[in-house]
Amino acid sequence: MSVKIRLQRHGSKKRPFYFIVVANTTAPRDGKFIEKLGTYNPLTVPATIRINRERSLHWLHKGAEPTNTCRRILSFKGVLFLKHLMRGVSLGLFDETTAMEKFENWNGEHEQLVARREEAHRKHKSDKRNDTMRESVRKVEERNAEKAIAAAAAAETAEVGDASEAGDAAE
Repeated sequence: MSVKIRLQRHGSKKRPFYFIVVANTTAPRDGKFIEKLGTYNPLTVPATIRINRERSLHWLHKGAEPTNTCRRILSFKGVLFLKHLMRGVSLGLFDETTAMEKFENWNGEHEQLVARREEAHRKHKSDKRNDTMRESVRKVEERNAEKAIAAAAAAETAEVGDASEAGDAAE
């Protein structure tokens, strides 16, 4: 029996939400699975991924093959790096505490990177919203200025017309 780590689609039309599952390759995409490892929501920025690292690592060690998308997700969350470090431990290159220390350092840097991306996205979104509001305000102010100029010109024309009528009446 060949086993894959893959995505199982949920959510409504054009609103995808995925479960990350371990399933037999012959099982349908949204059908029977062996174990649920986590969730993946691509609609948030950055995408929200919740995964059980220990169980994912367990299945990778047992020989489960991740699909391309799941491989990217596992890499993003550090599961593949952790597998790489555990391989080094099994070969005797370093001990498990050193491996976990390396992983914790990587994880800390990675969390900071994700936080910076999220903050940059939030800032970009607010700047875009502010630019749109500034543009709207500028257009309204231009229209109001044009109306004021037109009203002043009409008042001036009316004053000149009244003055000429008064002059005609005096003659």
